[in-house]
Amino acid sequence: MSASTWVPGAAGSLFDVDNLPYGVFSRPGEEPRVGVRIGDHVVDLAPIAAAEMLDVHHVFEEPSLNPLMAAGRQVRESVRTWVTGLLVDETERDLVEPSLLPLAELTLHLPVDVADYVDFYASEHHATNVGRIFRPDGEPLLPNWRHLPVGYHGRAGTVVASGTPVVRPTGQRRGGSPTATPTFGPSARLDIEAELGFVVGVGSELGSPVSYDAFADHVFGVVGLNDWSARDIQAWEYVPLGPFLGKSFATSVSHWVTPVEALDAAWVDLPGQLPEPLPYLGPGATRGLDIDVEVMVNGEVVSRPPYRTMYWSPAQMLAHLTVNGASLRTGDLFASGTISGPEPDQRGSLLELGWGDESAFLADGDDVVLRYTAPGVRGGRIALGEVAGRVEPTRG
Repeated sequence: MSASTWVPGAAGSLFDVDNLPYGVFSRPGEEPRVGVRIGDHVVDLAPIAAAEMLDVHHVFEEPSLNPLMAAGRQVRESVRTWVTGLLVDETERDLVEPSLLPLAELTLHLPVDVADYVDFYASEHHATNVGRIFRPDGEPLLPNWRHLPVGYHGRAGTVVASGTPVVRPTGQRRGGSPTATPTFGPSARLDIEAELGFVVGVGSELGSPVSYDAFADHVFGVVGLNDWSARDIQAWEYVPLGPFLGKSFATSVSHWVTPVEALDAAWVDLPGQLPEPLPYLGPGATRGLDIDVEVMVNGEVVSRPPYRTMYWSPAQMLAHLTVNGASLRTGDLFASGTISGPEPDQRGSLLELGWGDESAFLADGDDVVLRYTAPGVRGGRIALGEVAGRVEPTRG
């Protein structure tokens, strides 16, 4: 095992040196800039990088992670090695300690300037549950589901940082009968979706698909993600083109972006895919992540979805996203869709947990927190950033 960190309280924690997620922070009167979390502290990287004359020192002075992410995999890996050395080498302590800031004294910001947002539907258990709820007399999965990762384009401008209040959306809802005029008003079926998000660092050329085996060359890291959903608005609008206003009002992400290298010990084989995917979705791409999720509503744990049970892998989602020649841009965010396991207490949405119970949906004032942990390369566990949000009443 490599050397322990000298940072007080960090060794053995969920934010030890095998984690080191990046975020954007500020102090009163100062501009936001890039830092890395270690224990309950944040390292202000800009002054240290400038003092050591790193070629990329300027990326740590920026108000988002985009310039760092755009620098590419080699820079990402070398910066991680440099930061790890700073935090385990006692001889670096005098240099680092003046820039080691207590997390409790900082304001955290949305870490990424989101370019495009795409949400997938990659859990067989979730898709099957939803199909059974809405089509009880038919096949729960539509014919294309096991052949391609189903997804939709979301709204990048409404991706918000953890802790941002979520205002109950207003829209059209289905009338009381098939021939009734639709009603209009605040959503009465406000839901959550516990998901994992993947943040693109390096873009791609328009017209050139990205292969599944280039995942680590393009994806910088992962975030916790809550895809808030107005089920009544969604149910009325989604035929024939899919989700729109029922999804686009808010998507919450964690303050911290965990680099893919921190998840080296978390990769596992997915449960299996039948029929075998087409070649561009490759049988060699079926590796998922052993990430445990905890869903809390008003302080009570209501579900523990396991990401390792997903059907479509992160690499397959990326390959499908670009197979038509769609380009990637730095800051693109693509999400897994709701994470649900095979057991009733592993469902990642209130729609599934309630299974027809209208009281299961969110009320004004409800607090939702999603927490994530994964195996770390040192043998313990690491935490991804949590995602929190409180429901506020409709405005206007």
